[in-house]
Amino acid sequence: MDVEKNSFALPSEGATVQSDALPQMTYIEEKPIYSFFKRCFDVIASILGIIVLFIPMLIVLILVKIDCPSASPIYIQDRIGKNGKPFKFYKFRSMVPNAENMLDTLLDKNEIEGPAFKMKDDPRITRFGRIIRCTSIDELPQLWNVLKGDMSLVGPRPPLPREVALYNEYHFQRLAVTPGITCYWQVQPKRNSLSFEKWLELDLQYISKRSFLVDLEILFKTVGAVCGLEGE
Repeated sequence: MDVEKNSFALPSEGATVQSDALPQMTYIEEKPIYSFFKRCFDVIASILGIIVLFIPMLIVLILVKIDCPSASPIYIQDRIGKNGKPFKFYKFRSMVPNAENMLDTLLDKNEIEGPAFKMKDDPRITRFGRIIRCTSIDELPQLWNVLKGDMSLVGPRPPLPREVALYNEYHFQRLAVTPGITCYWQVQPKRNSLSFEKWLELDLQYISKRSFLVDLEILFKTVGAVCGLEGE
């Protein structure tokens, strides 16, 4: 398994974060009862998902290995979770082995403003990788992240350390809850054409409105988005 090494540190206590002309900060309500039952649901759903999808995931793993025999079919990457805590993030490999080293040469082709990187015809994506990204199958190993408690089924997508290093005080609000496999951004039509600020707005909207009904709504919409091949 390939592990990408990244360094990350939240701003130290008392450090000044550039916040000129930032939008109004979002009030983030603590919801202990909701959080408890959401965690119970995540554990049950992730276990069932791993059991039911074990054979399909095994087949995908084999096909990924055939498509890219020189690297591990499971890609492990450092991501940033709730309150800035780093964790190991799992995906089926959809990019060439030296993808991270190639990123610096592609930054000028970034199609989304802000810390995140999105490129429609990213040359780092493998042939089979385009298929599993289009169907979001590459995200299935994150059921293990959900079972471990690093992630939830629903929540803001976990950012990379290099992205968080560029966050301002307003951006850090999206790290106030456990990240998820799917979210409002994931179910938007042509989501990759949205700006980072719109993406952030959707995350903060979820954080503000989060509830069992909202989570179920996003999960059902995710099924529709996957069936409509609206993945990356």
